[in-house]
Amino acid sequence: MPRRPDSSESVRTAAVVNKEIRDLWERSNGCLSPEDEEQYQRLLVEWAAVTGGSARSAA
Repeated sequence: MPRRPDSSESVRTAAVVNKEIRDLWERSNGCLSPEDEEQYQRLLVEWAAVTGGSARSAA
């Protein structure tokens, strides 16, 4: 089960999470390993949480 940030952890901005997603794809040359796929899924969940699920915030 993914862990949820508690009040002592800072929430990263959508821009920071989006950059990490882009970096992951760049490093993988568009072909994610199973480990990268897990990280990608976690990042997507985090990104959706900070944007309220709005794709508009990522643009």
